Amino acid sequence: MTDAPAAIAELIEIMARLRHPETGCPWDQVQDFASIAPYTIEEAYEVEDAIAKGEPAVLMDELGDLLFQVVYHARMAEERGWFAFHDVAKAISDKMIRRHPHVFGEAAARTAEGQVGAWEVQKAAERAARAETGTLAGIPARLPALTRAAKLTRRAGRVGFDWPDAASVLDKLEEEAAELRAELSNEQQAADHEAIKDEVGDLLFVLANLARKLDLDPEDCLRGANRKFERRFGFIEQKLLFEGKSPADSTLDRMEELWRAAKHHERSGR
Repeated sequence: MTDAPAAIAELIEIMARLRHPETGCPWDQVQDFASIAPYTIEEAYEVEDAIAKGEPAVLMDELGDLLFQVVYHARMAEERGWFAFHDVAKAISDKMIRRHPHVFGEAAARTAEGQVGAWEVQKAAERAARAETGTLAGIPARLPALTRAAKLTRRAGRVGFDWPDAASVLDKLEEEAAELRAELSNEQQAADHEAIKDEVGDLLFVLANLARKLDLDPEDCLRGANRKFERRFGFIEQKLLFEGKSPADSTLDRMEELWRAAKHHERSGR
């Protein structure tokens, strides 16, 4: 097995050399937190994709890329005198110990449900220590919008502000759809672009809530729909190719016909 401390030390040293102001990599030298942040997010999604593929070697590689992002941010912070990688590691170790007293301290919350409650109590205390007040405090603004919608309403639900069941959310969805239809039928539609945008936002927000009430991840639902669309549209393109055509050469009616064929093909293959 690889010596873990030595491997981490080597990675930290590689990052330091890349950032060296005189002998480092020209690209790495000019990066900052804002420019690196999109790569950090991208690497997290690539980890998720590797997990979905079930390929251990790919997962190991992607986890390495994600770890490198942590080292990158820690190095930039160290250059500013804020903190270093070892401070990051110590902070998360301390946090995990605080949040798991049933493992590292007092014997309590032995059930999964009990631990969730204890975890939330500890997080609330940490938010209070950071002077973050209010039920919705601490939910990152830069989360994917559907994920953030689910988190916001889950947090509100813990204090009783929630729909009683999924059926109630469906009723709300119909209400929001009707409001959008009303805006779209407005003769002053061009002038009401912001109103239409607002109604579409409300519709998406309710859909995120519906997924939450059904114990589903709204982002995962949409990713599944994206994959399904790609798969079915690829089917359309293949069939049109056999006919010597491309989608641009075809008609909407023909593509709709092939779309239905793609759906039938998927269902018959189950």
